[in-house]
Amino acid sequence: MNGGSGDSPHPDSGPAGPSVCSVPPCQELRSLRSLRSLASLRTPLMSDWDAARYHRLSDPQLAWGRRVLARLGPMPGERILDVGCGTGRLTGEILVHMGAGCVVGVDTSAAMLAESRGQVVARTVGPYDVAQAPHRIHLVRADGADLPFAGAFDAVFSAAAFHWIPNHDRLFASIYLALAPGGRLVAQCGGGPNLEVLLSRARRLMALPEYHDWFDGWRDPWYFAEVPDTRIRLERAGFTMANAWLEPAPTSLPDADAYVDFLSCVCVRHHVARLPAERQPDFLAALAREAATDDPPFTLDYWRLNISALKPAGAEQAA
Repeated sequence: MNGGSGDSPHPDSGPAGPSVCSVPPCQELRSLRSLRSLASLRTPLMSDWDAARYHRLSDPQLAWGRRVLARLGPMPGERILDVGCGTGRLTGEILVHMGAGCVVGVDTSAAMLAESRGQVVARTVGPYDVAQAPHRIHLVRADGADLPFAGAFDAVFSAAAFHWIPNHDRLFASIYLALAPGGRLVAQCGGGPNLEVLLSRARRLMALPEYHDWFDGWRDPWYFAEVPDTRIRLERAGFTMANAWLEPAPTSLPDADAYVDFLSCVCVRHHVARLPAERQPDFLAALAREAATDDPPFTLDYWRLNISALKPAGAEQAA
């Protein structure tokens, strides 16, 4: 998941794991663009993720991502880029599925990458002791719409991240450049009417006198793309066999406490961050009261946008 920006200006900043290196991403990779300064990824108006909490709560995203990983079908020896790797739960599983190869996880969030180091890199992943094979998994702080790679990967994978990147034309152009000729893109993100029930309720709350002033100048931090637009953008970037489709993924939480915990960390964390601490519980409780009346109660109306495309085998390599 490609979260908000953190404070570290360099891709390998943060707590050092025993086997993390950011550049070069793999011994056999050849990045054709130098890594630029990543200080611009800082966004002072938006706090970074609570990555440890997200790791604990993100079982729905993990389940969706595993289905995307099955579509990807990693092959032994491949070089795979995980865009919006988040806390690395799926990054490590990609390597397990391959059996051998190289995986690079990128995210804009310093907090997510630090958590990923602790959760994935500092432990054995499948048959590999990462400490004994440091060239197999790498973590890089980078923007998915401005990747510092060219012609470097056999596949690009992403789950629950693209909707945090507002410019999908730039996103797909960046991924196209990062792929080697013949490489494939397999991804999933929020799309279409994703969370419309929840977010419409949040908008009504935001307009109330007790909250209105705190949301002055609000802009949605996500972009839930539609299927036709996604296909057009993929083709415009140069991809062939471009496909996109929506699927519903309603997700029920067990009770009001779990619902509020999930919302405040994931779905409405940007809303909550705008409010003073004393107003946050009431805002979340109001959303939970409405969700309690749903059938089934405390259900989030998730919709997933699935994406697949190929970079032509005869495509020219970037110079």
